[in-house]
Amino acid sequence: MLYAVIMAGGSGTRFWPWSREKTPKQLLKITGQDTMIKQTVDRIIDKISSENIYVVTTACLADSIKAELSQIPAKNIISEPFGRNTAACIGLAATIIFNRDADAVMAVMTADHIIEPPDLFLKALKCAEKLATETNALITFGIKPNEPSVNYGYIQRSEDRINLQDFQIYDAKCFTEKPDRATAEGFVQSGEYYWNSGIFVWSASTILDNINTLMPELSKGLARIRKSIGTPDESNIIYNEYEKFDNISIDYGVMEKASNVKIIEADFEWDDVGSWLAIERLNNSDQDNNTILGNHCGINTQGNIIIGDNEHLITTINVSDMIIVSTKDVTMVCNKNNAEDIKKLTDLLKERGYNCYL
Repeated sequence: MLYAVIMAGGSGTRFWPWSREKTPKQLLKITGQDTMIKQTVDRIIDKISSENIYVVTTACLADSIKAELSQIPAKNIISEPFGRNTAACIGLAATIIFNRDADAVMAVMTADHIIEPPDLFLKALKCAEKLATETNALITFGIKPNEPSVNYGYIQRSEDRINLQDFQIYDAKCFTEKPDRATAEGFVQSGEYYWNSGIFVWSASTILDNINTLMPELSKGLARIRKSIGTPDESNIIYNEYEKFDNISIDYGVMEKASNVKIIEADFEWDDVGSWLAIERLNNSDQDNNTILGNHCGINTQGNIIIGDNEHLITTINVSDMIIVSTKDVTMVCNKNNAEDIKKLTDLLKERGYNCYL
């Protein structure tokens, strides 16, 4: 049976100051009328029962996510005591699901991606479920790159392929973290590389077996957690084990080292909404190429991203290629070329004691 695991523990610092610690990106209405996590659930709920949808988040966000996702059973909101990256997150979810259903297949996705259209995504998940069941492979979706982006990881595919349910499937040869521009250009020109979508499908038993082989310390902790499930000590055991877990991604801990990794070439549109620049891709621009969400009036203003609310007027004169974000307590102005440095700014705010604005 197919289960969904939605990872929703991120803090979304690249969308500061709109995104805050208590209202990160997944709880914002960045596109459309619903929050991103609600859109993620709505995308799959017609094909995956709400009883089989799990959300993994941090303790400080659990109540907000429960309130936002009333259609998901409260017991399916898995609370991590603190973040330990995706290997621990996925391992915990796999442990809980395997304890319930030893034959479970898991579709793992994040809470803050844009995927269109939903029917093509669901078709791809069904193909991946069949492949995972028949081959015990670790499966990821590769996104055909339309530019040499330095903001995504890349996966190199094999030359040989098979066709399953109208999808092209390749063996994964190697994973590369965010490359420099020249390397990314070479990847795209070769035609052998995909963007790493961060969407995975595998059986719960297969991912736990791979964690046992490749991350034995994490596996030991997960085994102790499994023994505690349903007991009065469950929360304490999870907390104690999480304190010992390393902060490692599933890509680095498992996917880059595993021997049976398959890539399904995605036929759906995908955007990871990774920075303010995504607002331009996902929303309409005016005649001066400004993307405006809020109330704005300007002179000689071109190519900006301007975010505010309808009660606060933002005005500009002779401003180009900037990100301007105004909230009730913070105004941020940033050159679009430096959007990735917003994470550095939030680190500086912590260092200087401005935590109340985070």
